[in-house]
Amino acid sequence: MITLEKLGKKFDTRWIFRNLSLEIARQESSVLIGSSGGGKTVLLKMIAGLLPIDEGSIQLGSQHIGMLFQKNALFDSLTLEENLLFPMKEKLGLIGQKARSRATYFLKEVGLETSAHLYPNEISGGMQKRLGIARALIVNPKIILYDEPTAGLDPITSRTIAELIRKLQAEEGNTLLTVTNDIQRAYQLGDRIYLLAQGQLLEGGTPAQVKATKDPALRQFIYGLTEGPLT
Repeated sequence: MITLEKLGKKFDTRWIFRNLSLEIARQESSVLIGSSGGGKTVLLKMIAGLLPIDEGSIQLGSQHIGMLFQKNALFDSLTLEENLLFPMKEKLGLIGQKARSRATYFLKEVGLETSAHLYPNEISGGMQKRLGIARALIVNPKIILYDEPTAGLDPITSRTIAELIRKLQAEEGNTLLTVTNDIQRAYQLGDRIYLLAQGQLLEGGTPAQVKATKDPALRQFIYGLTEGPLT
């Protein structure tokens, strides 16, 4: 569903990463971990078509892509319901009662059906994340890109959001690529986990394989060690 071949990205003369290759199967949930500033969000934006490719290629099994941005990117001047109606009109040409019914369905799926009339600044950070997930899903994407979906949330809310992502994936059959620095959420969300560090991509494998890894870079990251190849 997602194939990256020898992908490279640079800003000015500095390469963020090069020769990056990755293949994610249909309906698989992959997680990308790595140090802040290492290029994880850049990679997501390249896959979404928001940033140009400098080397290599990206092949997608579908052009129907949804994305949850780290800052949620909600419309502050629109209610929760209107935040869902807008992308349906723009991407699907869906308006009227059919659109409202679909918005109501997804608000209920993420537990916000009683808050449809509120504005984003009137709800909590966790609720904003749930709204962002609903908005990403509402345009029928086959591929969903999640950028730090639990950033800034307390551990209980964080786990709840990750459970919601997995539940909705099972129902909708999407292919997921999630960026996170929360290793516990990486274990929860990932069928496979990858480390992007120092411009290179390392496949860690399943959560069980990552926990048992002997790779020094991966061990340093997941255990938060101050000494190792990443420093």
